[in-house]
Amino acid sequence: MSEQTQPRERIAAALRAAAGSGETALVAYLTAGFPSREDFARDLAAIASAADVVEIGVPFSDPMADGVTIQRASEQALRAGVSLGWILEQLEAPSPRRTPLLLMSYFNPLLAYGLPRLVTQAERAGVCGFIVPDLPYDESAEFARLLDDNGLALVQMVTPVTPPERLTRVAGASQGFVYAVTMTGTTGQSVGAAAGLAAYLERVRRVASVPVCAGFGIRTRAQVTALRGQADGVVVGSALVEVLERGESPQQFLRGLRGEAPAA
Repeated sequence: MSEQTQPRERIAAALRAAAGSGETALVAYLTAGFPSREDFARDLAAIASAADVVEIGVPFSDPMADGVTIQRASEQALRAGVSLGWILEQLEAPSPRRTPLLLMSYFNPLLAYGLPRLVTQAERAGVCGFIVPDLPYDESAEFARLLDDNGLALVQMVTPVTPPERLTRVAGASQGFVYAVTMTGTTGQSVGAAAGLAAYLERVRRVASVPVCAGFGIRTRAQVTALRGQADGVVVGSALVEVLERGESPQQFLRGLRGEAPAA
């Protein structure tokens, strides 16, 4: 299997294509099975039609990196019976989607499922990679090797306080893209024009061999526009989950972030 045909390369290619068109790429997050387990396939298709990459959150009882919105979504999805196995079954169903998919999960559900079985099923289901917020780079070798053997990405996260030498190692090891957390804290807080943000993102881009996406607190078109040229893409999570919770159109919201006119 050549690098160009590996699933992980689809992530980077989609982000580069969007950035190459002059726009900031959109990585859109939804919690699987929220707000409705029955509507998961429909919601996923809608979001995939308007985003460059989709990040599917695996519900977990202790989502330590997430703010109240995603905590609430995880709790409701778990009560509805959403599990990692159920998500993989849903993704294996025939679908015309072409947008690269990532699974975002804390490590415990992945470990409990069984890593070799997980990676095999994820590849079969069309998943291109994983984001695991509580799996430190120093402890990720086994999982990274399994993913690498199957052409899947392990997206690494860095923060504004990551020391320079560690930043070089972690960003250099990331596949698909580097997730550049924009603040110290949890998801859902609004990020403004933080002092030093541009310099931080430039440091990350300088040592990364894949696109760099800024995440945590991205909610508005103005924020996306401000990050153009500083990051290849942005990760939109809590704001999009709230759109789904209110029963509004995720396509319209995402297109608004791009500055596109609403569909007639």
